[in-house]
Amino acid sequence: MNLSERPVDDIYGVGPTQAELLHQHQLHTVEDVLLYFPFRYEDYSIRDIREAVDGEAVTVVGTVQTQPLVKFFGKKKSKMTVKLLSGGQLIALLFFNQAFHKAKLQIGATVTANGKWNRARAELTVTKLTVGDTAEKSARVPVYPAKGELTSAKFKRIIDTALQSFGDDVEEFLPEEMLHAYKLPVRKHALQELHLFTSASQLKHARRRFVYEEFLLFQLKMQLFKHHERQASVGVATTIDNEAIEGFMATLPFSLTKAQERVLNEIFTDLKAPYRMNRLLQGDVGSGKTIIAAIALLSVVLSGKQGAMMVPTEILAEQHWQSLTALLDATGVTVGLLTSSLKAAAKRDMLHALKEGYIDIIVGTHALIQEQVEFKDLGLVITDEQHRFGVRQRRVLRDKGAVTDVLYMTATPIPRTLAISVFGEMDVSTIDELPKGRKPIETYWVKPDMMERVLSLISKELNAGRQAYVVCPLIEESEQLDVQNAIDVHQQLHTYFQDQFNVGLMHGRLDAKEKEAVMKQFTAGEVDLLVSTTVVEVGVNVPNATLMVIYDAERFGLSQLHQLRGRVGRGEHQSYCILLGDPKSDTGKERLQIMTETEDGFALSERDLELRGPGDFFGDKQSGLPEFRLGDMVHDYRALEVARKDATELVASAAFWEDDLYGPLREKLRREDAFFSTKLD
Repeated sequence: MNLSERPVDDIYGVGPTQAELLHQHQLHTVEDVLLYFPFRYEDYSIRDIREAVDGEAVTVVGTVQTQPLVKFFGKKKSKMTVKLLSGGQLIALLFFNQAFHKAKLQIGATVTANGKWNRARAELTVTKLTVGDTAEKSARVPVYPAKGELTSAKFKRIIDTALQSFGDDVEEFLPEEMLHAYKLPVRKHALQELHLFTSASQLKHARRRFVYEEFLLFQLKMQLFKHHERQASVGVATTIDNEAIEGFMATLPFSLTKAQERVLNEIFTDLKAPYRMNRLLQGDVGSGKTIIAAIALLSVVLSGKQGAMMVPTEILAEQHWQSLTALLDATGVTVGLLTSSLKAAAKRDMLHALKEGYIDIIVGTHALIQEQVEFKDLGLVITDEQHRFGVRQRRVLRDKGAVTDVLYMTATPIPRTLAISVFGEMDVSTIDELPKGRKPIETYWVKPDMMERVLSLISKELNAGRQAYVVCPLIEESEQLDVQNAIDVHQQLHTYFQDQFNVGLMHGRLDAKEKEAVMKQFTAGEVDLLVSTTVVEVGVNVPNATLMVIYDAERFGLSQLHQLRGRVGRGEHQSYCILLGDPKSDTGKERLQIMTETEDGFALSERDLELRGPGDFFGDKQSGLPEFRLGDMVHDYRALEVARKDATELVASAAFWEDDLYGPLREKLRREDAFFSTKLD
């Protein structure tokens, strides 16, 4: 029987009670238990205290020199100290709430103590004490994630027993050539090393083996999913009218960047292929995604089909409609707008025109996915700011065409390490180059006590006929606090500027229509200064806005700060971003400093990922992030990319599907997921 099929009570000593406790840790099989890895190792090897580094955990052996001194305070709290001679140096042992050790600490007794070393005070805060010289010269004890009745020590006993009974039954599923190419240990030996720790170098190779294994299995699942989606959703190859497209591009008042050209070729390759496109286009604020969308839509219309673009808000829909109408005006392509605020008669006419094919491209909000919306022949769907829509909403629009190609767009730069993991089932295109001549946004970090200078800058910009944003932090724990924060700041600025400027207010408690009304006033120039929460983060285009002031900037992640900064710098005038903050942590200070040093959204997203980790990068509400036992998408990104390359090549090769060499790997995938058990046959 395979270890993935053996229940945990096959392990000697594991009865019904312990089995239930293991189940609570999501450990149901012997393989689950063997793959429950330590998260660190306690070092109990004897050290010379003179070589110990301040703050590290060390183990020392010595003789007790003084009677222990115990002081009691509070309820059942105590502090005990004693002098120890270790390696010719007299040090103090400090115990908190461990007065029960007093009897062991007789003058002249030899003891082994493990704890945290304070070099300045020559003091060891003891966590573990044993009588005698009990430490081994190279003892490393694994520490397992534990909660409740199953302690780390109990986990160690269960896992040691499982290794003794089933260690030799651990199967290898990676081909020999892979192990040899990457100098990876076999699975059985790597597993034992991770639990038993014989040497630091062996442990490093064992971890490397399992990191690669985890990433490869995950990427194989992604590539297999993509492979079968392609086979299942046979598309229609779009004929690209290269001459007409080149003629259109020649009329543009600018040339595409090399990054835009590369991305456009990737999209054309997909459109010309006989399967459905499923591509994510990501590009920094101002990188020129709209023109790529326009060319892609035009190419589909020229082939005789219709295109649709869905965006999250009405004001963004109107902006895209205006942009596409202006860009495609000379081509004869008709661009329609469909939003929920469209009056009944106009909506009825629009739906009729769409169904009969009189509208070539439709831009709209969620209104596009309503049941009564029908197309004559929908060929391409573009979803802008795709993360603002649910999977079901995106699919409803896609399915309004028989074989619709899909392009998702986002202005939130996603680090490559996350993009190939979270969006592994998509192809990812990246515009990583900004158009020439774009003025950089000058960014400054100032402390709150410099508010007078900030107000002076706001006055200067508004007096010059420009507009400005002031953003207050979103406090998720209490929406009321968030609103109150924005209201307070709005009231202060309204009082400060009195009748000189029109100060608007927008926050999350306003309904959709109220938000739209405020944004339309700001876009039209009727509001000079807009105080807002982060609802302005995405998609608003006001070229006349040249100043962004962010209160309590340390509360935001780098990517969010960058998105907020991207609301300005969209016109011909010099723009500024002021980060108001007084961070107490080093991370907060580093975050604001980084913002003043670079405008590269992808560089910032990588740093954000390093500072916050993948779990916090998208926020708690984002799902779909894979969980790995040992792999870290940030620090092991090279292994992640190698695994993706290998998985892509394997799935595309005949050998993976037919050769006995890959039989164990195919069998592993079959056992792990019912979806693949049918697809691999």
